[in-house]
Amino acid sequence: MKTMRPLRALLPVVVLLAACSNPTGQTQAQSIPGMPAPTKRAPADATTMKMSFSPVVKKAAPAVVNVASRRIVRQRVDPFWDFFMGGGGGGAQVQGSLGSGAIVRADGVIITNHHNIEGIVEGKGDITVQLADRREFPATVLLDDPRADLAVLKIDTKGEKLPVMAIDDQEQLEVGDLVLAMGNPFGVGQTVTNGIVSALARTDVGAADFGSYIQTDAAINPGNSGGPLVDMDGDLVGINTFIISRSGSSSGVGFAIPAAVVRQVVATALGGGHSVVRPWLGVEGKPVTGDIARALGMSIPRGVLVAQVYPGSSADRAGVKEGDIILSIDGRAVNDQGGGAFAIGTHKVGDRVPMVIQRNEKEQTITVRAEAAPEIPARDERAIAGNNPFNGATVLNLSPAVAQDLGVDPFAGKGALVTKIAPGYAQNWMRPGDFVRSVNGRQINSVADLAAAAATKPQRWNITIERGGQLIQAQF
Repeated sequence: MKTMRPLRALLPVVVLLAACSNPTGQTQAQSIPGMPAPTKRAPADATTMKMSFSPVVKKAAPAVVNVASRRIVRQRVDPFWDFFMGGGGGGAQVQGSLGSGAIVRADGVIITNHHNIEGIVEGKGDITVQLADRREFPATVLLDDPRADLAVLKIDTKGEKLPVMAIDDQEQLEVGDLVLAMGNPFGVGQTVTNGIVSALARTDVGAADFGSYIQTDAAINPGNSGGPLVDMDGDLVGINTFIISRSGSSSGVGFAIPAAVVRQVVATALGGGHSVVRPWLGVEGKPVTGDIARALGMSIPRGVLVAQVYPGSSADRAGVKEGDIILSIDGRAVNDQGGGAFAIGTHKVGDRVPMVIQRNEKEQTITVRAEAAPEIPARDERAIAGNNPFNGATVLNLSPAVAQDLGVDPFAGKGALVTKIAPGYAQNWMRPGDFVRSVNGRQINSVADLAAAAATKPQRWNITIERGGQLIQAQF
């Protein structure tokens, strides 16, 4: 079983780029009303372009903003102090963060990182956006997408049209292309750094569980988070989101969310959606290694070997079978499961997507229909109460949709999945991400099964849970 929203840090330290004041491939274009289309045109002065990035900066900088957020956090206090002070003995602290963003529509629609505004999305704090001309506006959240680490904000411009930055998801980026990173590192003010695209389609890095990142060596630091990665046309090709560093400052290994994901999130927000529905393929697989390639008679290791196909999924209906090797989706090479999820996930539900597979040493192209992950069985989310070991636990039924939302394994089987722990008996021994597998010898396949078992009054409780793929026996 996968843990909920795993942090896949393969190198020393993954640093999200929000500066905190707390002292402790190819995609289908989507038309978005009111947003400018990227315009390709040669610089007016070729000689100047060779000597300076100034023409690009002059075009892009007016659409770059600073994003500041504040929230009040209750601090834990000593129970002794709390008792004698009547429960009001302090513990409230203002916590803030500083990041960056880009204006993508003239009426004040802004894209930034989810982690810049995390914890204040439900009215628990405030967000202030500062424009390039230093004017400040309060902002509201149109859509928050933790899976992609993106958020869409809106400021009230009173009818004024603001400078905008075009989202260019049709740019065929190549390793070695020049890019600029723009934002507000360390809160010093708007800053521009340059570099190149170091790599494309990095999937096994970062805190978000949905991503295929652009890697760049442009210097980005805390505070750059949410700022645009800009090409030589002055268009947005990515949103800077994290770095890998031993020191916490730029070491030349930074990552940006591709424009295809940015456009998808912005389009959903402007369409009135409150969450992004991403297609789900329904396969579990592992990268083809050198040993696997030799065993399968492949000249080079490439693709993903399918280990399981979820019954009734789009892959299942398209005819994908265990043992197939997925080589590409919609022309995008797929070399790990994250790459496959990204390639299908950036499409719209209902799209028909070509997929190249290898079966019996022969390549063939099949068509997969992009479909949302099904929520079967229904979530049936419940907080367990009463005099039982599960008191305080909130549980729900596992489905592909739930697995996608929470970052757990959809192939983990039936069972009651623990999502939250409140004060109660459960807080002493359970954790979010646990599956309840059996109670007093009775198999638990659903929340209803667990609720029925919790309502009994046995003299002894014998419980089996699954945590991190390991079965744990508990007796009470």
